[in-house]
Amino acid sequence: MIKVLGIAGSPRRGGNTEFIINEALNAARQEGAEVEALRLVEKDIRPCDGCLTCAKMGKCSIEDDFMEVFEKMAQADAIIIASPSYFGSVTPQVKALIDRAGYYNANALGRSAFTGKVGGAIAVARRTGSEAVWTQILLFILSQRMIVPGVAGFPNLMAKERGDALKDAEGLEKARELGRAVASLAAKLKGR
Repeated sequence: MIKVLGIAGSPRRGGNTEFIINEALNAARQEGAEVEALRLVEKDIRPCDGCLTCAKMGKCSIEDDFMEVFEKMAQADAIIIASPSYFGSVTPQVKALIDRAGYYNANALGRSAFTGKVGGAIAVARRTGSEAVWTQILLFILSQRMIVPGVAGFPNLMAKERGDALKDAEGLEKARELGRAVASLAAKLKGR
């Protein structure tokens, strides 16, 4: 059985980003995947300080929740990252995670943790910034040698207030489509 990890990158609990990642994971579950949702709001992940300890010692010198999250990412067959747009960018929580994960993976592990895994991105925005958020997450995914399944359009939820996710039928369907595509491709790659 394949495992799909969904990472909600919002600093708010129970908001639209958490809702939309759960929609994608429910769709992946319907494809036969084991799923897990992870909320960055519950984790302490500080920014990378570029000290290069990971390259020299094979471990990160910052003591926080990063390694716990990284291990979950490394053990998953597929990863979906969702972030709201904060001033046209991913949240600081997502930025800290992708910087640390990318740096640690490249320097301590020689890019082996994510190569060949399936990755997906979801953006949540009121009006603007969704393209930049989606692109930032995809740049991380592609730089880690992960594979992105094709979907019609990109998963983008238009939301401002809590609960607005329920009003964006197209955004919900795109998230579900991504969940199905990620699970299906991961299963094919694993040779199920």
